Amino acid sequence: LRYLEYYEFRLVREALIEREVLLESAPHIIWPMRFVLPHSPDDRPAWLVRLGLFLYDHLGGRKRLPATRTLNLRTAPEGAPIKDVFKRGFEYSDCWVDDARLVIINALDAAERGAKILARTACTAARRENGLWSVEMRDSRTGVRTTVRARALINAAGPWVNDIINRVAGQNSKRNVRLVKGSHIVVPKFWEGRQAYLVQNSDKRVIFINPYQNDLALIGTTDIPYEGRPEDVTADASEVDYLIKIVNRYFKRELARDDVIYSFSGVRPLYDDNADNPSAVTRDYIFELDASAGQAPLLSVFGGKITTFRKLAEHALDRIAPFFPKMGKPWTSKGYLPGGDIANADFEQFLGDLGREFPWMPASLVKHYGRLYGTRTRVLVGAARSLTDLGRCFGKDFFEREANYLFEHEWALTAADILERRTKHGLHLSAAERAAFEDWCASRLVKAS
Repeated sequence: LRYLEYYEFRLVREALIEREVLLESAPHIIWPMRFVLPHSPDDRPAWLVRLGLFLYDHLGGRKRLPATRTLNLRTAPEGAPIKDVFKRGFEYSDCWVDDARLVIINALDAAERGAKILARTACTAARRENGLWSVEMRDSRTGVRTTVRARALINAAGPWVNDIINRVAGQNSKRNVRLVKGSHIVVPKFWEGRQAYLVQNSDKRVIFINPYQNDLALIGTTDIPYEGRPEDVTADASEVDYLIKIVNRYFKRELARDDVIYSFSGVRPLYDDNADNPSAVTRDYIFELDASAGQAPLLSVFGGKITTFRKLAEHALDRIAPFFPKMGKPWTSKGYLPGGDIANADFEQFLGDLGREFPWMPASLVKHYGRLYGTRTRVLVGAARSLTDLGRCFGKDFFEREANYLFEHEWALTAADILERRTKHGLHLSAAERAAFEDWCASRLVKAS
């Protein structure tokens, strides 16, 4: 709705089309979700919301997802947790993605197709030499420096895109990114059902309240200009209070700071289009190609949304195609991401099949493996025929075999890599369980070195 208000029709249409593509390519980590939008006459008028949802339903050629509908919040079960002052609402379809898993399986896909993934490696310098790029890198663990040569350099460094252009490559750019901080909080889930909620604040921001990790809720996000180092970003107390206040405006079960289990923050590297309001800054992506006088090209990416990552990559290759006359045609719209080769993209059917294949597994563990690893669950489980075969249990549905799989296949190196990024086990472990897992990881690292 916000993007449509700022006339970003191209971006919305592309994102809606891509949503359908991603549902087919990775149905284990991307799945449909219904969103309930309680209407407040003090904010956007109902006719504008209806118009926005109509366009949302029709701009992208919706195939798999149910259409929008109007709700009587006093009689519909979805309205049960909403305060009685809100009488009417709307329900629409969108999708949820585990963003950390999406990054990992894209890296896996690239590696399996021949790319060399250099995790924890910094690009420290880049210069043009004899028609090629000479790129210096440093392994952050060992300090070892290496140099590679490349015919082209694509700078998709997100919030560090200008740093790569200016400091690393020694070039100049007329474009900049504008850093906008977005923070989330995690609380115990406080409503029945699998639906999410989208609520409007008086400042026109919209906040999502999503079911998360079965028994939790993920609430966000804020939209605040940020001028610090991207790696230092954190959610501050005022943002936590802001999110709680908005939730409490709409829900009968009011939240307090003590309800917050976890908070985190990220930086959106938006293309700086000089908009005054952070929420009005375009979420679209812009390319800058530096390839003057027959030099090796440098293509920099400014902005973009996670939903359109695949299309962005296609367009990036279009821009450098003149330098690679033997480049093949686009193919990723018909491909599967690792673990996503599920018949008819029917995850529920796949989950049932997985449960029958591993009848000794609790249903919760089958779902956990299926959601995170899809068809790669069979690689993870290997020859195991019982829970005992999965090794030490660190907590609910968290066994040694999964940790080893992540170390061996997904570039995990630390406990935090596993607990907070490749999985969300960290949200469910006690302090003692977490400490035990950290000790196990440290011991494993010593043995491997």
